[in-house]
Amino acid sequence: MDRKQFKIDTVAVHGDAQPEHRSGPLATPIYQTSTFEVVDSEEQRRATTTDRFYTRYGNPTHTVAEKAIAQLEGTEASLLFSSGMAAITTSVLALVRSGDHIVAQADLYGGALKFFSQWFPKFGVETTLVETADVEAFGRAVRPNTRLMYLESPTNPTLKLVDLDRAVAIARQHKLTTLIDNTFATPVNQRPAEHGVDLVLHSGTKYFAGHSDLICGVVTGRRRLIDEIRDTRTELGGSMDPHAAFLLLRGLKTLVVRVQRQNENALRVAEFLETHTGVKRVYYPFLSSHPQRALAQRQMSGGGGLLSFEVDGTGEDARKFTEALRLFALAPSLGGVDSLVTIPVITSHAMVRPEERKNMGVTEQLIRLAIGIENAEDLIADLEQAFTAIAPARQHAHVG
Repeated sequence: MDRKQFKIDTVAVHGDAQPEHRSGPLATPIYQTSTFEVVDSEEQRRATTTDRFYTRYGNPTHTVAEKAIAQLEGTEASLLFSSGMAAITTSVLALVRSGDHIVAQADLYGGALKFFSQWFPKFGVETTLVETADVEAFGRAVRPNTRLMYLESPTNPTLKLVDLDRAVAIARQHKLTTLIDNTFATPVNQRPAEHGVDLVLHSGTKYFAGHSDLICGVVTGRRRLIDEIRDTRTELGGSMDPHAAFLLLRGLKTLVVRVQRQNENALRVAEFLETHTGVKRVYYPFLSSHPQRALAQRQMSGGGGLLSFEVDGTGEDARKFTEALRLFALAPSLGGVDSLVTIPVITSHAMVRPEERKNMGVTEQLIRLAIGIENAEDLIADLEQAFTAIAPARQHAHVG
């Protein structure tokens, strides 16, 4: 059976392998080694371009995971990294030179935004940040020396969307390479390569791993570009540990069932919050109130497991609310089986300048929920008791 005929949930379990009855280990072995022995110098020379030379260059356990991710995203090749930020920084550094220009959206993960706005100028590379929802602004920002268009959709943490078809059309018109951070959507909910995006990035720490027990980054896309990035990864050294790659493979097998449950839970939680008197605003792309809901339904099959909302109160109310939760863990990150809560101004966007946060809508009252696979009714009950716990303080503030 041609593996191209398999649905995504089958691909998640079997990866790039052709299912067949055969002798050997069912689970991928961990090649927990830094180096590989050869019999002679000629074999050593040949090995330098393979995954059996030195683990900074590649590793057989890495290779299995990389092929599985390429299958999931519908791309030609993939690379693993030691973290999501290593994947972002290495990929972009591989594709630009001093004097180049990048167009990116203003709503980005804080680490990526700092990299583009504060680090790249040191290397003579300029970045123009444009309004995320105004896709035509990407085209207006293009210069003769523009090389890349960098996207994130949905965004962190206010869940804005980029019209991928239109963005890619603009990029092709100007002969730009397109990159997108697809961490929040995952290939279960969105497959950017099918819209023509050249490179797809993930913090594999999140939904791919799924259990909050490893750090990982991924870039997947056109083989020619992946080969360029591979050379830079080898030089910069942001390679992944083989044991972490084994854990990643284990997580990928349950990716689809986890994300589907998180989609369902997140929508139920978002609908609950939208009707609560203690909430000022909810951000979730599949809510009927989301200004880009039609776009979300056109290019996504699910809204994802992350949502944000503003409490009707102060930043202190938001802090007390997060501390009153019992089932939600007060911890950064997302995508795991456990539900988490954070305040972006002190976590994911703490490194972003206050004026930039304000423009992004990231306020002190904004709370981000990373929904896990628990029972949705239990999650809602926990949120309700936290609202009850802070109600006296909110009432006093309103009276004052």
